[in-house]
Amino acid sequence: MADRPPLRKAAAGAIIAVLAVVVLAADQFTKQLALENLPYEQPVPVIGDFLIFYLVRNPGAAFSLGEGVTWIFTIALAAVAVAIVWLAATRVKSRLWAVALGLLLGGVLGNLTDRMFREPGFPVGHVIDFINTPWMMPAIYNIADIFIVSMMIGVALLVLVGLHLDGTRERKAAAIDAEDGDGASAGGAGSDGEADAAASDSSKG
Repeated sequence: MADRPPLRKAAAGAIIAVLAVVVLAADQFTKQLALENLPYEQPVPVIGDFLIFYLVRNPGAAFSLGEGVTWIFTIALAAVAVAIVWLAATRVKSRLWAVALGLLLGGVLGNLTDRMFREPGFPVGHVIDFINTPWMMPAIYNIADIFIVSMMIGVALLVLVGLHLDGTRERKAAAIDAEDGDGASAGGAGSDGEADAAASDSSKG
């Protein structure tokens, strides 16, 4: 089965933009629902201890680390968002990379929106967290966090399998380089043979 051709940069950028907007909208919508319907810092069991809603405002990172340097997380999120947008505009032609980066960008923008626009204000706004799965981890998180963590794992897997941003793979790229090298060697050998034949004819004449 022939490989599908790589995406055009515009198509890859469109995929990334659409997925980012969808994730951002889902994150902000669920956070607003949580703010309107959940009691603050009181557990609301949804599926026993498997899934609990617990509304908090998080000034720090995971596990409430770095509460006094919230602005650093704002800068870090903004830097990641800018990097993804730059890659989308200049490098990405792979469908898998476009999907992974689009979902990751949506998660980053979700929490960056909180940092910029929620109380106590720019750039130290508190992130709204409300999902708790104590069987898996003690942290309380949100939809944006889910996409950030899962897509960081996805990016690592794409790197491990050797899929480049332009859609080529490590082995295929190496094979193409090898073929180019063999072609050049064969061309050189052919030229040498022709030169030897010409020299032989000249000596006979």
